[in-house]
Amino acid sequence: MEFPIFVIPLFVLFLIWYLTFSATRLDRLHQRVETSWANLDAILQRRASLALELTHFPETDPAANLLLTSAAHHARAADISVRSEAESALTTALILLRQEGWLVEKYPEIFEELDQLTERLRVGIALHLEAVSAARARRTKPIYRVFRLAGKAPLPVKYAFEDES
Repeated sequence: MEFPIFVIPLFVLFLIWYLTFSATRLDRLHQRVETSWANLDAILQRRASLALELTHFPETDPAANLLLTSAAHHARAADISVRSEAESALTTALILLRQEGWLVEKYPEIFEELDQLTERLRVGIALHLEAVSAARARRTKPIYRVFRLAGKAPLPVKYAFEDES
């Protein structure tokens, strides 16, 4: 029994189409990871700037003011390698400042905005973690490793401060 001559080229065409489709899908997942990180970064930058606004209030305790200023500046300027520690320190400083109930009562609008940012941060972290796990799951499949469909794209990572949410 012989194969018709068109079966082999048809199979090759199907394989090429499948590999192209798979590579495009992985590329879209990597774009989703980058987009979710950009969104998360914008929220984190806004939170740091809001923390710096809190330091300008004259009623803020000088020690808390120094701690918050240092944490906010460090979070805004941190490299990606130390970003997790900087964001965790800022979160801790904001929690300590929030424990001063009279400050929250005196400036409710800024703390309300901080609460909204915190909620957006939780959603942003969830979206980023979902995108990272989807891209990593796709990259572990044998077809992606054998044919190197990820190219030279780095493996998406999650950061330590995302686990704290």
